Amino acid sequence: MTELTRRDALAAGAFATLATSLPAWAQSAAQTAGGAAWDLTEIYPDDAAWDAARKSALAALPGIAKYKGRLSESAQVLAEALALQSDIGKTIGRVYTYVSLKGDEDVRIAAYQEKQAQAIDLYTAFGEATAWFAPEILAVGKPRIDGFIAANPALRTRFDFYLANIVRQAEHTLSPEGEALLASAGSPLQAPGEIAGQLRSSDIPWPTIKLSDGKEVRLDSQGYTLNRDAPNRADRKAVFDAFWTAHGKFQNSFGATYNAKVKGDIFNAKARKYPTSLAAALSGNNVPEAVYRTLVAETNKGLPQLHRYFELRRRMLKLPDIAYYDIYPPLVSLDRPFNLDQMRTLTLEAVKPLGTDYQARIAKATAAKWMDPWPRPGKRPGAYMNPGAYEVHPYLLLNLSEKYDGLSTYAHEWGHALHSLLANAAQPFEKADYPIFLAEIASTLNEQLLVAHMLKNAKGKEEKLFYLGQQMENFRGTFFRQTMFAEFELKAHDLAKAGEGLSGRKFTEVYFDLLKRYHGPAMGFDPAYANEWAFIPHFYNSFYVYQYATCIAAATYFAQAILKGGVRERDNYLSVLKAGGSDYPVDILKRAALDMASPAPYQALVASFKDTLDQAEALLG
Repeated sequence: MTELTRRDALAAGAFATLATSLPAWAQSAAQTAGGAAWDLTEIYPDDAAWDAARKSALAALPGIAKYKGRLSESAQVLAEALALQSDIGKTIGRVYTYVSLKGDEDVRIAAYQEKQAQAIDLYTAFGEATAWFAPEILAVGKPRIDGFIAANPALRTRFDFYLANIVRQAEHTLSPEGEALLASAGSPLQAPGEIAGQLRSSDIPWPTIKLSDGKEVRLDSQGYTLNRDAPNRADRKAVFDAFWTAHGKFQNSFGATYNAKVKGDIFNAKARKYPTSLAAALSGNNVPEAVYRTLVAETNKGLPQLHRYFELRRRMLKLPDIAYYDIYPPLVSLDRPFNLDQMRTLTLEAVKPLGTDYQARIAKATAAKWMDPWPRPGKRPGAYMNPGAYEVHPYLLLNLSEKYDGLSTYAHEWGHALHSLLANAAQPFEKADYPIFLAEIASTLNEQLLVAHMLKNAKGKEEKLFYLGQQMENFRGTFFRQTMFAEFELKAHDLAKAGEGLSGRKFTEVYFDLLKRYHGPAMGFDPAYANEWAFIPHFYNSFYVYQYATCIAAATYFAQAILKGGVRERDNYLSVLKAGGSDYPVDILKRAALDMASPAPYQALVASFKDTLDQAEALLG
């Protein structure tokens, strides 16, 4: 699939977590609320007002064409054209946000599915109406554009970064005919991911196995995810053996789809005159390749700590040895429930190190009707923050459990919301929207502060071990595992560029080598487990997952600096949130004293992982 903008990705629930079963307290709350707890009338008072806004935006689109061929006339004309484009885009974002949220309240209501289709059609029409902007701006040329920016306040304050970014990518922008040709190739280039998705969702005959309690489970993707942490070790092994063997039977087909994806990436890089597929993928946010390669190198240096964690996991689970099917069971259980008021209170206490302004903003926001917190029949699963109604405020869809994962999700999504609130307050609409490279820092840092707060106030060894275990698993799954995926993508593309013949068997060999290196010599593997690469849909959105690892590294770096430091460290971090999308993400972080191309953020995470391991081992004695 093509890479979505952050607003679209968030609206689609890109920060989703699995929905949980409805606990008793949430059932009562949902019944009392009688449906969604958020107030969408702040966006539009009713569907009629929404439809009027949609039609008004649609009617405004032809007006954009009157500026075509005129962007070089003067700074004033360019500013008028960009303002019209931006204002219409802001309205369309609001239109889409309202109907997507309404649709997610109950996905069974066909009327809102139809309205969402209308909103998407409006986005498509907007894209077609404005497609000529970038080529025409490039034709004007950098010297004249720079002169226009200097002469016009609106260009200087609202559109300078937008214009500079277009000019930056001039050498990779083709002629109008070439751009049209590449655009038409977009659909067939998405086919490998779509075919792989169909294989996983409908064509593979997934096995059914009987667990030790007599329960029969069908091991499709959902069945695997729900049962891979089974308490009984023999059950876990049976789940892994059956699921990955089933993937292996389609190794050749998955190999063909991923090989086609890699070749498509190489085609796109060549067409746009990039030296590598990696350079092409990173270009959009102007991320240096050194960020990606330093992440991989420093993660590999930190693998001894990961291997140490697996030995600790073996010890805590009281196993004679450790195998790949042992990495998912929880280390310690916690029977402490959290209701919604407690989640709010604990989150507010946890973020106190971020200062009084942050505290006041999150206290006001969490007390308002911006959130739909409870699972209920028909509601969309998962969790996300949608910032698309810029002039209103963010909205949050959650499906909370009463367990710690519900509390953690609450803190996480409100981290996203405060990022948007601070960016919107500090930036004009055109510079407020921030990229994925920054997005997960704010949410993950809130999780880090929450763990620190919960550890500080934990009662007894078992509760402390639980929170330490959550932190260690977060580091394993979000940093080390995602970097392993990133290294797999890099190796696959390097092999293809070197002219190596690629196949499902070759991809499995590459992935097996990575599994063994990342998990250490003590970890047991059946060779069939190396078919896991075929299970990862993110590989069809090339060079994307590394951002999860960079974000948790940056969040850990900032969290440690804030907890150990003072006002300067806090303000450095908050400057990142307030910057929104006003500059390239790596440069925003550099101004906050964090260079993502340097080893520092990744070394900080490994050091924090080591410290967490030290604490857990000390508690175990």
